Amino acid sequence: MPTTASYDDIRAHWPFLVVGVGSIGRRHIANLRRLGVRRLWAYDPQRERVDEVEARWGVRGFASLDEALAAGPKVVWICSPPVYHIPQALAAARAGAHLFIEKPLSASLEGVDALIAEVEARNLRTLVGCNFHFHPGLQRLKALVTREALGRVIFARAEFGQYLPDWHPWEDYRQGYSARRALGGGVVLDRIHEVDYLVWLFGPVEEVTGLVGQWGGLDIETEDLAEAWLRFRSGVVAAVHVDYLNRTYTCRAELVGSTGTAWWSFLPHETRLYDATQRETRAWAWPQYEINQMYLDQARHFLRVLAGEEESQKDVRQARHILEVALAIKASAAQGRSVRL
Repeated sequence: MPTTASYDDIRAHWPFLVVGVGSIGRRHIANLRRLGVRRLWAYDPQRERVDEVEARWGVRGFASLDEALAAGPKVVWICSPPVYHIPQALAAARAGAHLFIEKPLSASLEGVDALIAEVEARNLRTLVGCNFHFHPGLQRLKALVTREALGRVIFARAEFGQYLPDWHPWEDYRQGYSARRALGGGVVLDRIHEVDYLVWLFGPVEEVTGLVGQWGGLDIETEDLAEAWLRFRSGVVAAVHVDYLNRTYTCRAELVGSTGTAWWSFLPHETRLYDATQRETRAWAWPQYEINQMYLDQARHFLRVLAGEEESQKDVRQARHILEVALAIKASAAQGRSVRL
């Protein structure tokens, strides 16, 4: 991968534009500052948000995206609602900027191939949000799979649940993008993390069966619960459950192999392995783990990608497949049949 600047030069001299400075945009701004990025810019259609980050982190604010892109950012960090990701990313790519795009890549496949063509033609570097790749428990799980510590993985289960009104208690959950169909909300895309890390562990998916709906009585336009079965080209079968309804935060995975079983839990931060050949269980725990650390490590990784020191954990082409799987879950539920990819 060619590069034109060192890691230190990028932090010192490259302008970074953050588009969308809601909660996740502010997190990224704080982390980029913490990593030593000096030239930080921001745009958000809600001017009060821009004023806030200007005052808090000393970023340069812009009144419009066109104005911000005309100023010549080298990197654009897209943190807006999913329906805006592709048009904003295309505009930034055409302006010659490298791209970080928050998950999901988009709310549909429209424009995705045009974006891939644009970034590849311009040799731009990209990363699509995959912060769970940087959690030490999931990294341990991937290492166990890679060295076949469970034998041949046969089945996996990934589960997430959290009551949507508890996500951002400082704001009305009905007004957030999660609750609004027009902004690309809904638990399938919102919690694309589970599909993402399963693809990271097992490779591409070839068939999807989904059940998606609204059962919890929340005042939202989008689905609040989804179940899916995924069949991977590698032969692994996985079940995925995601919901906006669980009154206790749940985020965990189980892997069943021919010679062992492994479990990962986000809270508490723990991974366990039962080795049937040795009849013993091993456990790894990170009791003091700070959740922001995975976002910080993700940002550091992208800085190294920009410097040509690492390959992107999930570029836009790889993210396209993960989006396709998530959309297939919804399509399968709507059509009442399995969907082949």
